[in-house]
Amino acid sequence: MSKFNSSQKIGMIVTEFPKAADVFKEYKIDFCCGGDRPLITAIIEQGLNETEILDRVNNLYEKFANDLASKDKNWQEAPLGELIDHILNKHHAYLWAELPKISFLTTTILRVHGKNHPKLSKVHKLFHTIKMELEAYLTKEETIQYPAINKYENSSAEADLAEATGIIYELQEEHMGAGDILKELRIITNDYHVPADGCGTYQSTYAKLQEMESDLFQHIHLENNILFPRLFELRKV
Repeated sequence: MSKFNSSQKIGMIVTEFPKAADVFKEYKIDFCCGGDRPLITAIIEQGLNETEILDRVNNLYEKFANDLASKDKNWQEAPLGELIDHILNKHHAYLWAELPKISFLTTTILRVHGKNHPKLSKVHKLFHTIKMELEAYLTKEETIQYPAINKYENSSAEADLAEATGIIYELQEEHMGAGDILKELRIITNDYHVPADGCGTYQSTYAKLQEMESDLFQHIHLENNILFPRLFELRKV
């Protein structure tokens, strides 16, 4: 019997089996901002082959199910503080380090290739919009939400939990905004296809933008589909 089916929510499939994200990324199925939808909804909307996708995910799951060395960390059960540290050390640290580099790259290729490739002006604008939003977003998490979660783990005080959950809807809206910009970047760059006259810097820029997209998908998945629901569940207890 197959482990996963198309009636399950996309985010929950990735939560239970993180490597499914590799398949979803290949088919451009949004598992972070759109993770709360049943998989079949995305399949129908995008005109995809349901059997093909489910076979890919389930075969991959069977391949790794009995390989203990390949199993990913179960963030559903890890202490919240450990999950936060992981997000900070892997995803926040990545963005703080890479956003300035990508800014330099997008500016460089606009200056060098903008005349022949006017779409680069839009790429530059979209990236710097998401850069500004992400920097504000990271700061908000690091100065408001994450400290409140850490306080709650030490105090079990409802006031600390309320502060930690109080900005979740705001953060989710910002996730949606980032997701929309990533989709626009995909479209305007023709899936990051480098033109024939694109130089090495052009190639590096598009590679970095794709790397940022992949990291953000994982980052937002961990928050939208694991961290935020766990916090809401604590409010019910």
